[in-house]
Amino acid sequence: MLPFLDQDGPIALAHRGGALDGLENSMAAFARAVALGYRYVETDVHATADGVLVVLHDGTLDRVTDRTGAVAALPWREVRAARIGGVEPVPMLADILGAWPDLRVNVDTKSDRAVEPLIEVVRRAGAVDRVCVGSFSDRRLRRARAALGPRLCTSMGPGEVRRLLLAARGLLPRAAVPGAAACVQVPPRQGRVVLAEPRLLARAHALGLPVHVWTVNDADQMRALLDLGVDGIISDDIATLRTVLAERGAWPAS
Repeated sequence: MLPFLDQDGPIALAHRGGALDGLENSMAAFARAVALGYRYVETDVHATADGVLVVLHDGTLDRVTDRTGAVAALPWREVRAARIGGVEPVPMLADILGAWPDLRVNVDTKSDRAVEPLIEVVRRAGAVDRVCVGSFSDRRLRRARAALGPRLCTSMGPGEVRRLLLAARGLLPRAAVPGAAACVQVPPRQGRVVLAEPRLLARAHALGLPVHVWTVNDADQMRALLDLGVDGIISDDIATLRTVLAERGAWPAS
């Protein structure tokens, strides 16, 4: 098992640090998650016009900050002046890796331009063992894997998940499932297709792949997924997820 995934019991991941208070992907959000005892956070990265890797879900500043504009078209000096929720600065990924040296960070790579800066930041921080890279692009994942090597944890890309789902349903042989990823990260369902279901979990587990489900904010759904056997839950409601895991004796001891 890769170091990133080395934890007994289900993994709790704070989605964007915990996004319910309007300060998603801010240092304040990550600090709150750490204070609650979270060992894992999930975040997103984009690259500015001058190649600085920033933590932000959207490709623009418009939704969550007091400024506007595409991150890729703006230099860092302008992005750093924006305030999330009007109060918190946009952090760099290097800030998070540096502030909490033991924190494990699941990084969704949101653009092609972000891949090379991500590789550089992870190398410079010596953080390959505590980062998991995900993406909605199989190509971006291939680039990260090739650059950072076999110790890097990555989740399956969309094409890889599709092949896993087909194999789980007996429509492809087991050997057709790509073997580069270390985990599977999926929503409970995608349109009419249920992804967090017994056949997919059984096939993933047979391949040695833990399954993490996003983004789950309802306590009853969390419990149902844990009963199903998922290996991790990604949530905006980090207080509720902590309570649900603690009820089951599955919250990690500090």
